[in-house]
Amino acid sequence: RFQIQRGKTDPTGYKSLGDCFRTIFQREGLLGFYKGIFPPILAETPKRAVKFFTFEQYKKLLGYASLPPGLAFAVAGLGSGLTEAVVVNPFEVVKVTLQTNRNAFTEQPSSFVQARQIIKTDGLGFQGLNKGLTATLGRHGVFNMVYFGFYFNVKNILPVNKDPNLEFLRKFGIGLLSGTIASIINIPFDVAKSRIQGPQPVPGEIKYRTCFKTMATVYKEEGFLALYKGLVPKIMRLGPG
Repeated sequence: RFQIQRGKTDPTGYKSLGDCFRTIFQREGLLGFYKGIFPPILAETPKRAVKFFTFEQYKKLLGYASLPPGLAFAVAGLGSGLTEAVVVNPFEVVKVTLQTNRNAFTEQPSSFVQARQIIKTDGLGFQGLNKGLTATLGRHGVFNMVYFGFYFNVKNILPVNKDPNLEFLRKFGIGLLSGTIASIINIPFDVAKSRIQGPQPVPGEIKYRTCFKTMATVYKEEGFLALYKGLVPKIMRLGPG
């Protein structure tokens, strides 16, 4: 929700992350924090399956290219992220549309009704259920490239610990650091995706249309830090995950 804001002039904008939480709770109730939860639940199983299956397949293919292991892990991660993005983008469009609906949770349409409405109004293409695909490709591609590349390279450098508890902490720490670094690097794509898939500033007029043009617009109008809106909750979600 915090990433979708359209600058300080946005009349529905949040002053801070804390203000975002308070406002949602006051206006939409506790269930307002769970808007758009069904599409991610539907997407999570195929998303994980595609992510790790394709990573292994790309890694095998890259084995024939005689690339250094570190580079092979990063390129395989990039490929798996791009493939994953194609699968999850329609779910993301529905999720963002539901989350930007500021009515009470019980008053908003269901995920299936919202999906049908998007298809009926804008179709299945880049203005409809696949809106913001380029930004989603960037978000998942960059995240997986950094995550897998960093994780496997660092894991192979740090020695395995015989104590199972310390070994768990070693892997968890590397994974946490990998997810945090990947989140910091890819969040401009995430902000662009949220702006493109979210409501436009002027109804009927498309301001945020393409990934890099959206980044440039956000940077020009709101400053460099606006490209990192929502970084803290993103790290809290993806770092431990």
